[in-house]
Amino acid sequence: MTEIRNNWTKEEISHIYHSPLLDLIYRAATVHRENKDYSEVQISSLLSIKTGGCPEDCAYCPQAARYNTDLEVQALMSVNEVTQAAQKAKDAGASRLCMGAAWREVRDNRDFDRVIEMVKSVNSLDMEVCCTLGMLTESQAQRLADAGLYAYNHNLDTSEDDYKRIITTRSYDDRLKTIDNARKAKLTVCSGGIIGLGESVNDRISMLKTLSNMVKHPESVPINALVPVKGTPLADQPKVPIWDMVRMIATARVIMPKTVVRLSAGRTEMSLTDQAFCFMAGANSIFAGDKLLTTPNPAISDDMEMFKLLGLKPREAFKNGRPGVKIAQEVL
Repeated sequence: MTEIRNNWTKEEISHIYHSPLLDLIYRAATVHRENKDYSEVQISSLLSIKTGGCPEDCAYCPQAARYNTDLEVQALMSVNEVTQAAQKAKDAGASRLCMGAAWREVRDNRDFDRVIEMVKSVNSLDMEVCCTLGMLTESQAQRLADAGLYAYNHNLDTSEDDYKRIITTRSYDDRLKTIDNARKAKLTVCSGGIIGLGESVNDRISMLKTLSNMVKHPESVPINALVPVKGTPLADQPKVPIWDMVRMIATARVIMPKTVVRLSAGRTEMSLTDQAFCFMAGANSIFAGDKLLTTPNPAISDDMEMFKLLGLKPREAFKNGRPGVKIAQEVL
């Protein structure tokens, strides 16, 4: 069985990332098979529960109020609307619902009270519940955990050195603090990044180093390809080459053997063959549904056809245990 390490160096990760592509895919596939049921893929559905009007300046995001992206600002959804959306996602095959709100940070107000009720309601459907709500305190993380939240998403986006080029309204340390607060509440952590922001390969390797050297690896690491949106500062960024995605996924798989590596944003630009290479390289999670917050995503019916062709199967919810009971070690 592969050793779990939290002391990877940039040189070691760089050596893995830059190894011959077929060798890298083979190594990642071998690690995947040693640590997981490689044919099992977690299907998550991502729902924007509060859209647009965000005060942040993330250079890639159409939800930032300061950018003119023609995005319609929408108020916080009702608990009933979210419950119905969750049931629809579950009926389509999703085992996890991730609820995203365009907030800079969580505030202790009626909106947060409503999110707590959303978490309780979706949890009652026997779905894993994940939230991405911006920065949160330890006490707020504990409230979410007490309500039955399974995971908290807070992406690093890029390397610490590159971060200020992409975002100035919160610091890298702010992101790490939120992840730490989620850990203190015994939530599982979902944290990854985006490639195609104009970052260097060295930035990608640095981000992977930060993730893999956390005291505990994130249980889920999303690898996103930038979806350029007109009106944002990164609107003219070129498409990410598929082999860059494959290298990122494969490297993440090798250095974080038991982590769920999610093939996230950018799948609409990938062929079935492209996605097959990503699964071969160690991806074992996707977002399903026609939209990822505000950007397009393949239809879930198309994903099910892909699963059938590739011999993949959806992963059941709570395979690693339930919140408040025990998050067990990965089981095969």
